[in-house]
Amino acid sequence: MRIYISVDMEGITGVAAGKHVQQGEKDYDRFRRLMTQDTNAAIEGALEAGATEVVVSDGHGPMTNILVEELHPEARLISGSNKLLCQMEGVDGGFDAAFFVGYHQREGGGDGILNHTLVGKIVYEVRLNGEPADEAAINAATAGAFGVPVALVTGDSSVCADALRRLPGVVVAPVKEAVDRTVGLSLTPPRAHALIRERAAEAVRVVRDGGVRPYRPALPVTFEVDFKRTAPAHMATLFPGVERRGPRTIAITGPDYVRAFKLFWGCLIVGMAASEGLF
Repeated sequence: MRIYISVDMEGITGVAAGKHVQQGEKDYDRFRRLMTQDTNAAIEGALEAGATEVVVSDGHGPMTNILVEELHPEARLISGSNKLLCQMEGVDGGFDAAFFVGYHQREGGGDGILNHTLVGKIVYEVRLNGEPADEAAINAATAGAFGVPVALVTGDSSVCADALRRLPGVVVAPVKEAVDRTVGLSLTPPRAHALIRERAAEAVRVVRDGGVRPYRPALPVTFEVDFKRTAPAHMATLFPGVERRGPRTIAITGPDYVRAFKLFWGCLIVGMAASEGLF
């Protein structure tokens, strides 16, 4: 059984503040190590339950956070940020299931720790077929387009609750509770890693028993994005097929999820570059 693991950082054990996940901050190296350890716990559980191959994709910020020298030796790592499928690069490689480790709630969805959606600097809300969507939903649909179900989500209790509501058959491992966007009540690493390991093994068994299904939004699919400023919405109209529905809002509709997602992702990249002026 081949397992794909997409890893973010805000939902990692103990993370509660922006300085924990930002390069250059004094706490960053501590938490990138914990990010690697949370990932290793998921790998260990998957292998113990019979997984034969694990590929890990670093999905936070510059996507170069996981310490490859400390990653489980049976895994391989996708590192770097020029990824056409963003946090899901490589998921089209024929996997049996995907795990999401260290995920977080969307901005506006509640008090989830460090909540945001993909590019928090410029994005307020993303809607998928009219429903507000977090990164787990957006990425689960990318996986689902290639027939890959999401079997495990780890992070705070908020993102885990959202996953249980939306993703059929998913197993969750809540390693902390949100008190506020920048306050968390976390398990210690030994307890969190034991939980992730246990739930990862359970997730593999659920996949083997056919208890989890790919998440596939209805087609044609429409992405709507509410930006925090007008400039990203303005510049996104450079792309054919992008409709501007308001001063800060764009929409993309397509008959194929992956093509629509790539256009959506391209709009976010251009919007990030244009938010303060391109040159």
